[in-house]
Amino acid sequence: MITAYEFIDKKRRGMEHTPEEIRFFINGYVKGEITDYQAAAWLMAVCLNGMTDRETVELTLAMAHSGNNMYSFGTDGFYCDKHSTGGVGDKVTLFAAPVCAACGIYVPKMSGRGLGFTGGTIDKLEAVPGFETALEEERFLSVVKKAGCAVAGQTGTLVPADKKLYALRSVTATTESIPLICSSIMSKKIVMGADGVVLDVKVGDGAFMKDEESAEKLARLMISVGEAAGQKCSAVLTDMSKPLGYTVGNAVEVIEAIEALHGKDVPSFHEVAYEISAQMLLLSGYGTEDECRAAVENAVKSGAALERMRTMIALQGGDARICDDPSLLGEIHKAKTEYPVYARQDGYISGISCEKTGMVSLKLGAGRENKTDPIDMSAGIVFSAFVGDHVKKGDLLATLRTSRDIDIEDIASEFSAVFGYCENEVIKRKNVIKVIKSC
Repeated sequence: MITAYEFIDKKRRGMEHTPEEIRFFINGYVKGEITDYQAAAWLMAVCLNGMTDRETVELTLAMAHSGNNMYSFGTDGFYCDKHSTGGVGDKVTLFAAPVCAACGIYVPKMSGRGLGFTGGTIDKLEAVPGFETALEEERFLSVVKKAGCAVAGQTGTLVPADKKLYALRSVTATTESIPLICSSIMSKKIVMGADGVVLDVKVGDGAFMKDEESAEKLARLMISVGEAAGQKCSAVLTDMSKPLGYTVGNAVEVIEAIEALHGKDVPSFHEVAYEISAQMLLLSGYGTEDECRAAVENAVKSGAALERMRTMIALQGGDARICDDPSLLGEIHKAKTEYPVYARQDGYISGISCEKTGMVSLKLGAGRENKTDPIDMSAGIVFSAFVGDHVKKGDLLATLRTSRDIDIEDIASEFSAVFGYCENEVIKRKNVIKVIKSC
């Protein structure tokens, strides 16, 4: 039997672990038989020397089986999950889940809380008065069956190995490792037990993967891991060099997502949300790509998707009136301060820095620097101009919102720098970069 020291040393020397060795490490770490400092040493060795695809598959499976495999959905339909690698203004789940439910597939979605720029999907939904995200398994499954979709927080027993390793990676500079990112994401997807998973892999300055090559490598690895666990998988590479939609925050993003379910065309968000939804249907065997895209359009136009959202919110204790009048949410979470930001010059907007936008939203209170930090649901950014628009000096670019007692003028000055200008018309980058099917 290998020891923890030998396990660490083997990866330090760039050697490949056996499946038995990986299971030994994961089980020992979860039980407390392997210490944090030993695990940290191994994580750094992985960052420096990498892992083979086979090792990554075995690591993911070992992590997935480290806790209670709680969810078993049965065979009465197709259950499809989705996952985003994170971004600024990413509210796609709030659109795709009810749309796909309206088209006849089930969407059971376990989401986490945000750490950084803005809240996670769970934080956003908690802006809805009464909405409950801590659901026991029986109630979660009941909501899925009745509404066709449910969005809830992760339970404490779900993949404990990932919970421990993720916390350690965040403080040991070992987050930037594709095998470790893959195993973290896919271990939770496997435990959820869905028949298929569509992965929204972000690319750009506001994403973890800054370039297309790295994003595609991660996407293909996640697909191969999912398929090794018996899931159907596909991935969509999407642009995160600019915010997704006109809003960044929590309540403001829920409002925008509901408006999209009403049929409002939201720049950048529309293309990504419709594509992710269509790919989820395609994975289920709904029909051809054209038929799936047409089904998404019809689910919105007919009001069926909005009805699924209304049902889900009601079943999870929320005030479903916001589905008919999303402005109610704005009144409930009205910011104490709304500060307009104007264009400093004439020209076309050539870019909006996603990363800098995210940092501003964090300072406004829309995100959290530490997991225990409270979130200001009223905080956020509402854009009035977007990439490719022509503006004149003095035109309104965006409105900053917050209920915090902060130096808003200083933050507004910082925010002005997120916009780039040019004299000539801008060629807009596609929001959906590439769709990657089964490996």
